Amino acid sequence: MPVISVTVLKSICPIVNRKKYWAFLPAVLFTAAVAYLSLTESAQAPSVALNDKFLHAAFYTVLAIAWFLPIVKHSPFAFRLSTYVVLGVTAYGAFLELLQHFCTLTRSGEWLDLLADFVGALIGVVIIAIITIVNQSSTRKSSTRQ
Repeated sequence: MPVISVTVLKSICPIVNRKKYWAFLPAVLFTAAVAYLSLTESAQAPSVALNDKFLHAAFYTVLAIAWFLPIVKHSPFAFRLSTYVVLGVTAYGAFLELLQHFCTLTRSGEWLDLLADFVGALIGVVIIAIITIVNQSSTRKSSTRQ
């Protein structure tokens, strides 16, 4: 599993100062959880009655939200970085699909899983973008009324 270092985080989002790195802790923990669940052998994995592609999209939606939310909160350039969040989360999904294909006995990497990962990442970033825009416009409206 790739380790996210402070240097990498600074290069991705240089506006974030050291105190704000803690905001990324939920994202790092959820990233580790996704890797664990993706690479656990099928016999040991918890069985879920939902569609596999839906689960991929749901997990990667949450993963993108977990990474994009601290960026939105702490960086004035958040929307410029949204593409990198989608690409980074999708690349992580591709990496896990390759590991499933080559390093596990009971799992296999699939292109449709990767597509579901991308769609989920895109949905997550769009959700945070919409919420942020709505919050900013309601804040502006309330400040102009006073």
